[in-house]
Amino acid sequence: MRPVIGVTRCSRIDDYVESVVRAGGEPLLLEPTDDPSASLDRIDGLLLTGGADVDPAEYGEPPHPSVEIDAARDAFEIPLTRGAMAREMPLLAICRGVQVLNVAAGGTLVQDIPTAITSDLNHSVEVPKDAVAHSVDIVPGSRLAGCVSGTTPQSCAVNSRHHQSVGVVGAPFVVSAVSPDGVIEAIEQPDVPFCLGVQWHPENFWRTGEFAPLFASFIDAARRRRHQR
Repeated sequence: MRPVIGVTRCSRIDDYVESVVRAGGEPLLLEPTDDPSASLDRIDGLLLTGGADVDPAEYGEPPHPSVEIDAARDAFEIPLTRGAMAREMPLLAICRGVQVLNVAAGGTLVQDIPTAITSDLNHSVEVPKDAVAHSVDIVPGSRLAGCVSGTTPQSCAVNSRHHQSVGVVGAPFVVSAVSPDGVIEAIEQPDVPFCLGVQWHPENFWRTGEFAPLFASFIDAARRRRHQR
């Protein structure tokens, strides 16, 4: 049996689903109207997808004028994420997902990179969706370093479609990648089977396979969990 992977609903869902299937998982779309606890009972791993901004009220800040929130997704995904972490369920978080993950763990966000950080990098390259925007520096020995192939262990070329990023890192996490301008590009929880979030969109590369090992590692962790249940 393939491990069942809960995939949070977003407007660009197809590549997430394809990446899960190709890695050996069975995707189950989770809707914002679902019950978080009941959803977790049905799955072996959780994939948090991209989308709108997390409400800054969730981390105790007033909103920047650029912020566009999705209250329904926040209300579902933050408790869903906390529940998954409490169960030590394998979890992969992408773009908005890594921001949800950090906020759920008590961290904060940089609300608008262009006005908060002086940088020559463009963190919002919309088309084509797999266009390389910049590199990221990966922490040697991290879980992420073991999940990236085709590059040196210390560097990786990524796409980028975001104006926010992880700010103060939530207590369970460590930083595992940063861009050259210092923006946090990945966080992970080192003492659990698999809990990792990236700011770029690895799902867009399923045709060429640059990030297939990342999805494979996530699905393998979910498969082990399924066998242990």
